[in-house]
Amino acid sequence: MSLPDTAPRAGATPPAPNSPAGRSVPLEPFNKSVALSLGVELELQLVNTHDYDLAPYAEDMLRLMAQTPLPGSVVPEMTSSMIEISTDICHSAKDVVAQLTPIRDALVKNADKLNIAVVGGGTHAFQQWHERRIYDKPRFRELSELYGYLSKQFTIFGQHVHIGCPDADGALLMLHRMSRYIPHFIALSASSPFVQGQDTQFDSARLNSVFAFPLAGRAPFTLSWKEFGNYFERMTRTGVVRSMKDFYWDIRPKPEFGTIEIRVFDTPLTVERAAALAGYVQSLAAWFLQEQPFTPCEDDYLVYTYNRFQACRFGLDAVYVDPASGEHMPLRDHILMTMTQLEWHSEALDATQALALLRTSVEANRNDARWLRERQARERLLAEVVRQSALRFRKG
Repeated sequence: MSLPDTAPRAGATPPAPNSPAGRSVPLEPFNKSVALSLGVELELQLVNTHDYDLAPYAEDMLRLMAQTPLPGSVVPEMTSSMIEISTDICHSAKDVVAQLTPIRDALVKNADKLNIAVVGGGTHAFQQWHERRIYDKPRFRELSELYGYLSKQFTIFGQHVHIGCPDADGALLMLHRMSRYIPHFIALSASSPFVQGQDTQFDSARLNSVFAFPLAGRAPFTLSWKEFGNYFERMTRTGVVRSMKDFYWDIRPKPEFGTIEIRVFDTPLTVERAAALAGYVQSLAAWFLQEQPFTPCEDDYLVYTYNRFQACRFGLDAVYVDPASGEHMPLRDHILMTMTQLEWHSEALDATQALALLRTSVEANRNDARWLRERQARERLLAEVVRQSALRFRKG
């Protein structure tokens, strides 16, 4: 998960750029985008091939990747054992995998030249945060000054999915509808059971690190871009916020792209699963746009934190509380019920194969966290688990 570009320096929070302290900053206009278009970002681990610990090779990898024409982009992240890849604008899950695959292949080829490996997953299984190096970039040094050891502990790895929205008010409606499905996204992508060499008993321990940062959690409830703009101006007036990137919400609007950005996914172990998750988001968005299945309200958030915790802790074995009825049911059942509701939309979007991949794993009660635990139970050596994860990323 990317830290904001515009974080304040240590000490007092400075005012927004070109703005005196105490003066609000208007929210930028919401740009047009193609409804249901997609964009995917993946944060990835760089590990050595000696003991499979994280390796500070981001600069070398970026230099090699710059020599190969590819879709999207490859950029550094907070610490020097991380990189982030992203797609260009896509229109289907198949587009996503078609763009991620050559990027993945180039990463693997260049990693071989450096005698390192590239790995998915939401956390590295046994790295020690104090050994990490902040990537040598002004904004990362600034963030390190402000957040101290949290900056190195933020060596965690997420997938972000952007979905194009037809207009600004529609983006907020989409955001709050998607919020009901945050537990789905967490459980389906969960791949971070191990931290600092220990089984955390969470399927997604990564999100616990996110909560350490200010303005994490959920967006304020409003379905009007004008009201949201008023909120943004009030927040900038306090000096706490300088841009949308200062919000760490699970889902946030991205007005410059004309999208909402869903940020709770752990990075999957394969690009195929990453594309499938994007197809699931797109199918949900199509359902919302075409059928208007429900109108979100503030009361939806009464159980939001509970549902979120359940999914992080128990993955597909979580309990899901329906915010409208209060009914408790297995999260696995709610996901399968939702996938059945989406069948027509996924077919129209050519996402049938993507949802079938996810459905098969849900029916088998399997996600990447389960795969990692099974490997550790068999091997009893986390370095070997990371090595096998690197092989899985290479092939999938």
